[in-house]
Amino acid sequence: MTADSEIELKEAFQRAQKGHNNRAKLVASLKSRYNRLEDKTLFHEEFVHYLKYAMIVYKREPAVENVIEFVAKFATSFQPPPNTDDEQQQNEEEEEDEEDDDDHPFLSFIFNFLLASHKASSHAVRFRACQLINKLLGSMAENAQIDDDLFDRIHQAMLVRVTDKFPNVRIQAALAMTRLQQPKDPDCPTINAYLLILENDSNAEVRRAVLSCIAMSPLTLPKVLKRTRDIKENVRKLAYQVLADKVHIKALTIAQRVGLLQQGLHDTAESVREVVCSRLLPAWLLRLDGDVIELLHRLDVENCAETAMETLKTVFKTTPTEELLQNRGQLDNRKVIPVDSVTCENVLYWRALCEFLKDKGDDGEEMLEQVLPDASTYADYLSGFLKAVPNLQEDQKADYNQLELVMTKEFISQQLIHLIGCLDTNEEGGRKRVLAVLQEMLVLPETPSSMVSLLTEKFLALIPDDPRRIQAVAEIISDVREPITVSSQPVDENESRRQQVQLAEVKVRIMEANQALEDCIAAQDFSRAAELKDSIADLEDQRNEVLQKISGINQPADKEVRIEKNDPETLLRCLTMFAELLKQLNIKTRTGPTISALMSSLVLPSIANAHPAVRNMAVVCLGTCTLHSKELAKTHLVLLLQIAQLDEVKIRISALRAIIDLLLLFGFQLLSPAQTAQSPDKQDGDAAAAEDKGDSPEDTSQSILGMLSEFLDSEVSDLRTVAAEGLAKLMYTGRISSAKMLSRLVLLWYNPVTEDDTHLRHCLGTFFQLYACSSRAHQEVVEESFLPTVRTLLNAPATSPLAEVDVNNVVELLVELTRPSVLIKPSANTEEVCVHDYLAVRMCGEMLKDPTAPEVRLYAKALSNLELSREETLRQDLTTLLQQLVQVVKDRVCLRALEKMLHQLVDSEEQAEVQNASALQPLDVNADEVAAEPAAEDPSKSAKRPKRGQRKACPAKGGRRPSRRDESSEESDGENVPESVPAVRPSRRAKTAALAKTKLDLNPLINQEANVS
Repeated sequence: MTADSEIELKEAFQRAQKGHNNRAKLVASLKSRYNRLEDKTLFHEEFVHYLKYAMIVYKREPAVENVIEFVAKFATSFQPPPNTDDEQQQNEEEEEDEEDDDDHPFLSFIFNFLLASHKASSHAVRFRACQLINKLLGSMAENAQIDDDLFDRIHQAMLVRVTDKFPNVRIQAALAMTRLQQPKDPDCPTINAYLLILENDSNAEVRRAVLSCIAMSPLTLPKVLKRTRDIKENVRKLAYQVLADKVHIKALTIAQRVGLLQQGLHDTAESVREVVCSRLLPAWLLRLDGDVIELLHRLDVENCAETAMETLKTVFKTTPTEELLQNRGQLDNRKVIPVDSVTCENVLYWRALCEFLKDKGDDGEEMLEQVLPDASTYADYLSGFLKAVPNLQEDQKADYNQLELVMTKEFISQQLIHLIGCLDTNEEGGRKRVLAVLQEMLVLPETPSSMVSLLTEKFLALIPDDPRRIQAVAEIISDVREPITVSSQPVDENESRRQQVQLAEVKVRIMEANQALEDCIAAQDFSRAAELKDSIADLEDQRNEVLQKISGINQPADKEVRIEKNDPETLLRCLTMFAELLKQLNIKTRTGPTISALMSSLVLPSIANAHPAVRNMAVVCLGTCTLHSKELAKTHLVLLLQIAQLDEVKIRISALRAIIDLLLLFGFQLLSPAQTAQSPDKQDGDAAAAEDKGDSPEDTSQSILGMLSEFLDSEVSDLRTVAAEGLAKLMYTGRISSAKMLSRLVLLWYNPVTEDDTHLRHCLGTFFQLYACSSRAHQEVVEESFLPTVRTLLNAPATSPLAEVDVNNVVELLVELTRPSVLIKPSANTEEVCVHDYLAVRMCGEMLKDPTAPEVRLYAKALSNLELSREETLRQDLTTLLQQLVQVVKDRVCLRALEKMLHQLVDSEEQAEVQNASALQPLDVNADEVAAEPAAEDPSKSAKRPKRGQRKACPAKGGRRPSRRDESSEESDGENVPESVPAVRPSRRAKTAALAKTKLDLNPLINQEANVS
């Protein structure tokens, strides 16, 4: 037994604890000893005896982990090596089945022992049993086989353990079932258990364990995709890694691919974004042979252009510059994509590449010149493409193919327009050419309406100052709305006939005069002949005039005139350009004559237009324009208020946003002077008075707040969201300060009706945190809203959605928001009364009103979570209130919580007195620890120790929560740590001993057992 090739079991377990030992050599030596034994029962019993020392240790000690690894390798070493020859495997299959029990008695014995131990009362034993089963199954060869009965027993045991109370046990059980799952079976219990864990397990590490081992199938893929939106960063990160490694891009739908990129690239955690950039995208490109254009085909860029742009720029960041320039092979010698080969994918790639190089600044300027032409060339290219976009008639819009073609052309046109921002427009000639093309396209009636806003934006970006922008847009609007047309008058038949008669009369008179002239010449009456000659000349002139009139009537001249167009399409085009102009103007730019003329001639008449789209754009223009003029805002505020209540939903939303923007910019001083005197906003947060005291109904400020409050109850989710977002902005900026309104927002956030309104939930969730941590005054508003909010929830009828809200969760939120430690700039004065002090008094007063009410337990629990200040007067008042409560409250749970808090207050006062009396008092901490054993021996002394105060109350609070964390941690739950007297602060010697425990050695326990035996 002492030969080099063999080793004793005890020595093997001792050496296995050391990480530097050659585990394979150790396994081979012990296996040699095992094979020489005829009766292996004693070996099995002795092996399990030493294994139990490791299995009772819950903490992940290196020595214990080494022993577990050694046991797994030794148990699986009896299996035959992996055999890849299928024919030989089939020939030996029956023989292996027959000799299974004889060939692997030790492995079967270990499995039976572990399966018998998995139900142990000790969570450490359950944890190690599941861990060993996981190690054993994982160490087996890929083509290894086990008995069907053993398979079923392992399966059933692990299905039980994945519901264990302790997360570490659930983790190991989930990992152990990795090789037991059958993805092709829709009713596989392992898969079903995994899916249940992913959906419902509260521990993030358990969800991560399942993600790491779950097999991909059509059933499991949606659940894995859902984990990319998990609340924990590590779970989301692992979900993306699993999708990158196990799921082909073709197995995902377009919506799933786009959703993964949208969420991943915008994730709040840097590590998750890094995984998407470094793992997911490269994996997809690898499966597409590195073809970026093919990746764009898989994303449907027409419906997710922004996501595709971000994806391309992410890919460009990891691509060498030389390779980027090599991929510009689709450009011709003019550095543009030929018109006949332009597609949505390659034009988006071109735009993304140009913008990426443009963002690099001077470093990318030279490379940008290689992929983008000069401004004049590009302007001609853009003009030719835009003019070729077909304009469908009403009857053609029914043809889906024609409609799809036009939509594709419009998408390409939009990307080409975006590329204008990358052009070098410093050269005057090129900039003028681009401006001329953009102006021509804006005036052209055939230009699609979907491109007007983008064309206007790029047009204004090329004009440096606001006055020139206003003048240029006003001229374009004039040309669009009042185009120059040529008009021709119809021929007047009566006038033509009258002129013909007059011409005939003149001709007759001329003939008569000529005859008289001839007679006078024959009679040699030369004076009369001279007179007749002059009259004939006059008649000739009259005939010529009549002839000209006749020709003018028969051939009317065309005249250029301006005719105002008021059709919805023209008005919408003009309003869109005007709205874009107002957006681009500096907020300090005041309205001049040109803007005032456009307001009176275009915007205000369009407010009453029958077409909803025209009215909506007019409201947008009106709201944006009023931001530039306080007087204009005062004039049209009432109109916006009426529109917000009476028009269609989309138009009401636009008006509501305009009203909120005006209040954010100008405040409630926007109202008339008489109303301003009663306004809730005094620029210093006095809005709570007007809101809570309820001024006269005629007060406009009250009307506005009342309207916004009514919108919070609207059945239209968009209106509700805009109103809530607006109120949150007004409260955060200090325009209003109202506990009642904050309570409404909290109730709206928790209301199940808004569960599907993601934007509203996200907006309010962010607002509450920012609002509470920004200032002490805001926390006071939250504290003031505490009781009204809780009362509303407690008194909600059973038919109300608020009856489903967890009141405990709401109370926890409000307590956390009012915690002094969350303030960005906390007060340096620790003696100052904090918001939690006032909140504690409010809750005590509420409990005293009705000590038998069910909510008393809720308030008692909340009291124990407050951070109270050290202000003596308030602590005395609170102590008095708690003493009164202890006398009247009958509920045992509440009574224990109140007594505990009362002891903490008394102890803290005594502690403060002791600290003030002697600076050497902290030395008594060690004395308390030394006196622990004598106190334990004397029951009377130990019973009196809690009355000494300060050292016993604090440990009760501080020593309770860490034990819960320990139970669910990866390290230890303290089951094997000897029970000790609780202390506030351990001594330095105790800390040294605790550090030494991290190097646990099983040898003393083994030797102690050997000596006893």
